[in-house]
Amino acid sequence: MIDTNAIFNIQSEQKFTELALDVFNYQFKNNTVYRSFCDLLYKHPSDVKTIKDIPFLPIQFFKTHEVLSSQNNIQTTFTSSGTTGSKTSKHLVTNLDIYKNSFTKGFEQFYGSVNNYVILALLPSYLEREGSSLIYMVDAMITQSKHSESGFYLNNLDELKNTLTLLDSQGKKILLIGVSFALLDLIETYQFSLNNTIVMETGGMKGRRKELIREELHSQLKVGFGVESIHSEYGMTELLSQAYSQGNGVFNTPNWMKVLARDTEDALSILPTGKSGGLNVIDLANINSCSFIATQDLGRVYKDDSFEVIGRFDHSDIRGCNLMVL
Repeated sequence: MIDTNAIFNIQSEQKFTELALDVFNYQFKNNTVYRSFCDLLYKHPSDVKTIKDIPFLPIQFFKTHEVLSSQNNIQTTFTSSGTTGSKTSKHLVTNLDIYKNSFTKGFEQFYGSVNNYVILALLPSYLEREGSSLIYMVDAMITQSKHSESGFYLNNLDELKNTLTLLDSQGKKILLIGVSFALLDLIETYQFSLNNTIVMETGGMKGRRKELIREELHSQLKVGFGVESIHSEYGMTELLSQAYSQGNGVFNTPNWMKVLARDTEDALSILPTGKSGGLNVIDLANINSCSFIATQDLGRVYKDDSFEVIGRFDHSDIRGCNLMVL
């Protein structure tokens, strides 16, 4: 069994590699879906000597299979939003404490203690459904912040404007986290000139608005909120960790998470830094599901392990690795 405390205490590249290989061996033995996937690729632990040798499970498996490496009872199931009639991803979570540790320590690594912030959350599309891992995370952060002003906002934009303006003018540190379309709704109604607020978008128009490229979205938000940069959170139902961008759309990962780029023509080949490809994520907090995920995001990874997202693949991405019939 892997010591989860060791995961959150990683301080070096060498330790990350050691634990990633340990987790691969553990999940190969204990996750029947992942084991079948590896077997079909003829990948055995004896073949896996480095991180680049590890097979990455296509993220679509979370829509079609129970991806589990643990025999413990399921404490909750996080689900993706999905469009009407489409299959949603299901992340079966057997240990919520690991998730709490991950999002708390991950946030602290880049922003310091949650206690230092008033958390204002504008996440209507997530609040309007059940099973959102983002809502679970932000709700816990609101509780941890211990500020009475922290809370969720749905359609009460006038109240949010008044609270945000007042607290910012009082010099309080504020984190305004919101889904893109709702942040745009807010600045179309009100103009701000904020000095003590981090504005963090979680991406996505959720069918409410036309999709914008990041530069255009951030440009509008910077003007509307009167801030110099827009922060971003990179997370998804299938991951228990988040990466953060503090501006310019370049994300950094916590110490137990790493992003690699794969060749778009050969899904099993990892690209050198700086090359655009499909994004593979190693999330060691996913110890009880699968820590090695081939996402449908297109991006590039840099030498310092930071990365950016530049688009999305369609289903043709999995060509050369068409094993969804498992």
